[in-house]
Formats: sequence, structure tokens, C-alpha cells
Amino acid sequence: MNRCNSGWQQTTTSWWKTFRTQDCLLLDLDGTLYRGSQPIDGAIEALANVGTRTLFMTNNASRNAREVAEHLCRLGFDAEPDDIVTSAHCAARFLGAELSLGSPVLVVGSEALAAEVANVGLRPVRRWADGPLAIVQGFSPHVGWRDLAEAALAIRAGTPWVATNADLTLPSEQGLVPGNGSMVAALKAATGASPRVIGKPHPEIFREALARGDFERPLVVGDRLDTDIAGANSLGLPSLLVLSGVSSITDVICAPPGERPTYVAHDLRGIHHDSESLRVAPQSDWHAGSSESVAALVSLAEQEPDNLSLLRAAAHARWSVIGGT
Repeated sequence: MNRCNSGWQQTTTSWWKTFRTQDCLLLDLDGTLYRGSQPIDGAIEALANVGTRTLFMTNNASRNAREVAEHLCRLGFDAEPDDIVTSAHCAARFLGAELSLGSPVLVVGSEALAAEVANVGLRPVRRWADGPLAIVQGFSPHVGWRDLAEAALAIRAGTPWVATNADLTLPSEQGLVPGNGSMVAALKAATGASPRVIGKPHPEIFREALARGDFERPLVVGDRLDTDIAGANSLGLPSLLVLSGVSSITDVICAPPGERPTYVAHDLRGIHHDSESLRVAPQSDWHAGSSESVAALVSLAEQEPDNLSLLRAAAHARWSVIGGT
């Protein structure tokens, strides 16, 4: 396979000493690999020498697979269209299985989303007056009031509504900005209805990714507890949360059972660390004590303790107190 980055290697010593049992990485993009047009520190180098299959999964429906791969390559990552799994593609495939060929679908989102709808034999439209048999909504920075108004009219008329994802926020170079979920929330408020959501944490996008190969031990890597980690947990997959995007240290400690990661790292460079050192579990340099409702930690380290070691110990202690571990 021709790659756009010459750093691809089939095996690396560092990888097999770390997450050596995993045969595929299911990688999030925004907040994990990059923010806007800037790669996150260490992410390019972390993936350059990974000798396992890497698949990129995104809830962002503003680009198609080719555009996502080109964007990754421009940033310095190694990717091809076949490595990309988008929520737009999965939503279109879902609708293609539900509707007859040529059925009109109201698209609230990007031209890339409209193209995905057309690729499965459906007819993308932009107005309720065109008689859509379904609505699909995905992120686009160009979605405006008129787009939402057309969708609201269709939803109120009983048209089935599908959303590519429900992420309330989207990481950018300046900080968190409104995501597709915020625009979905506007339509929910205007109509009282709720959409069928296809992207993470729902299983369709994970199953689409896993169908790209004969994988037995995938690892999900992402920055959001409510999408990446929740989706991994729903399918019984191990997960690595990176703290380079949306979810914070406090979020990890307070995570409900369905959103608790297997491992936690500062960023994507964590895949080259000893996997057991990243596991959310009791830590050798911390003593945890707990009562009925309180968890307490005492440092046993002779030197300044590692912050992530504290996080993993604190999260495990609190999860043990409130249950659901």
C-alpha cells in the first residue's frame, strides 16, 4: 500500500513493549491528533513508528474520507481514504438501507454530507418543500437559521430525523466551539423531537471501522469520555483517554461507569508507554483509603509524584467508593 508519509513501518520495538496485544488503533481526530489546522504536540511522532493498523474515526461530518486523509497528510500524518471512517458515511449508509433508491433526503450540513447521501443512491435536497422522506444533520460551519428552519418544518411534519453525532462542542485552535450537538439541541428545542444518532458513542461507526479488517484486539483512543470512551465500553473494547482535547482530569475522576477509560495519558505519546503504567488502577506510589462516601490518597513516592499517577489512583479510588467499577 502506498502511503503519503515515509515514516510508516511494519514493526517497532517500542510499540510491542507497550500496547503489544492490540492489532488495531481506532483513533479519534479532533482533540486527539489535531486542533483545527495544528497537530497536537507529539501526535505525528507517536504514530510515525506504530507497526499496527491505524483507522481514523471522526464524528465531524464536514469532510469526506478523501478530504480528511488529505488534511491529515498536510499536517504530517500518514493516512489514506480507506483508513477514514466518518459519521457522515455511516449516516448515509444507514439511510440507504432504510429508504428506496432515489428517495429525497433533507441535508442539514456540508456538501460532503450531501455527497455521501448521493453515493448511496439517495437524492439530497435542501428544502422541506422538496418532500424529503428523511432528514440527516451533520456539522458544518455554514449551517444557518434557514437550514434549521427547513429541518424544523420537516421534523414537525413527522419526517424521520438522523444526526451524524451529538457532540455539543468541537475543539479548535482557540478553544471549544459549538459542535453539531449544539445545533441538534436547537432543533430539539424547536420541535420537541429527538434524532436517531449514528456517530460515536453509538455502535454503527465502530462496527464500520472494525469491518475494515480482521481485527481481534482493537484499542479505541480519543479525548472525549461521552463519545470515544462510552462507545468503546458499549462494545467491550479497551480504551485510552488522552487529555489533549475535551475531557479533563475532573471529568475522569467523576466519570459514570459507562464512560470510564481503561487507560489515561497526557496525549497520544502514551501509546509508547508501558500500558500497565497508564491503567486506571491502584498506583504503587499512592496509598488509597476510602470510607462509605470519601476516598483519600497519601503519596508514598520519595520524589515529587507524577500527576497522572495521582489521577489514575484518584479515579480508581473514587470509582470504588461510588460503585460501578
